[in-house]
Amino acid sequence: MPRGSSAKRKRQYEHIKESGEKRGMSESRAKEMASRTVNKERARSGESKTGSRSSTQGKSASQRGGQKSSGGGGGSSERTKDELYQEAKKRGIDGRSTMTKQQLKNALGH
Repeated sequence: MPRGSSAKRKRQYEHIKESGEKRGMSESRAKEMASRTVNKERARSGESKTGSRSSTQGKSASQRGGQKSSGGGGGSSERTKDELYQEAKKRGIDGRSTMTKQQLKNALGH
């Protein structure tokens, strides 16, 4: 963590690092991911003196809400019914609790 980081950013760093480790990342990769994410959040909120254009424009990690990147992480790109349901909930789609996976996909435009 950079010097002068707030307690909030320290908690955020630890949370992201632990989450990465739980998902099977090596400790060094989890630390790197946490650092990059926290630094980007700091740049967006004006807590750091400098920030790249990519750090200050577009959706932040917290706004993306854990959306998977399109990078080659392996595994299936198919989303689970629960993931679709959660997105429908965020968007306020009515009748989502009785929808099938395909109906959720259609309602979300996937």
